[in-house]
Amino acid sequence: MPNGPLSPPARLCLLAWDPARPGVTDTARIHHLVRAGALTELAQRGLLIDDEGIATPVDLDSRTGDAVLDGLLDLVRESLPHRWRTWVRLHARVTFDAVREQLVAEGYLRAEKKRVLGVFPSVDHVLARASVAQALREETRHVLDGPVAVGEVSERDAAVAALAAAADLRTLGSPGARPRRGGRIAELTERSGAAAPGLRKIVGEVWGAVSAETARAVASAGG
Repeated sequence: MPNGPLSPPARLCLLAWDPARPGVTDTARIHHLVRAGALTELAQRGLLIDDEGIATPVDLDSRTGDAVLDGLLDLVRESLPHRWRTWVRLHARVTFDAVREQLVAEGYLRAEKKRVLGVFPSVDHVLARASVAQALREETRHVLDGPVAVGEVSERDAAVAALAAAADLRTLGSPGARPRRGGRIAELTERSGAAAPGLRKIVGEVWGAVSAETARAVASAGG
């Protein structure tokens, strides 16, 4: 993947940003996707583990050095116990907003003030580094469509690609493409949890939650 320093939730946020439709990412479905990326990253780092289906911090003190990930860790520690699928949805906008502001601070997005109806103050967030987002989209499509063997894809890159596919991101040309990519997505999901047997279960739960939220959003739009 290009731009290695970008965290998985930041990559997913950029992947969802359609340069032709500013603001399109500000939907509950994308909030869930970004949260799922943060949960998966914390699980891959061993900072969140599975305890009979409950997302559980390993201790009270571990930090990642990333404000978004540490904020989610604190939220999980301070809240009642919840299952992984609940955490994909619960207060997901908090993580999305934190990632978006991080991307603004690092120069990937630009916040532009405006007034709605000439009166009400508002902010549009637009791509400031469109070439970076484009390179990320191309690399993610390459992971999803091959020909690189899944075993040669890093666990982090596999997770980003699999979650992006679960969300049917328009920017990846994925709406309607999941049947064609189905086998590859399954392999990437398995690869995402390759570090430990318990991690496979976590990744599967998180992927399933994003997929279910996407299906719900599509059904609502169609209705």
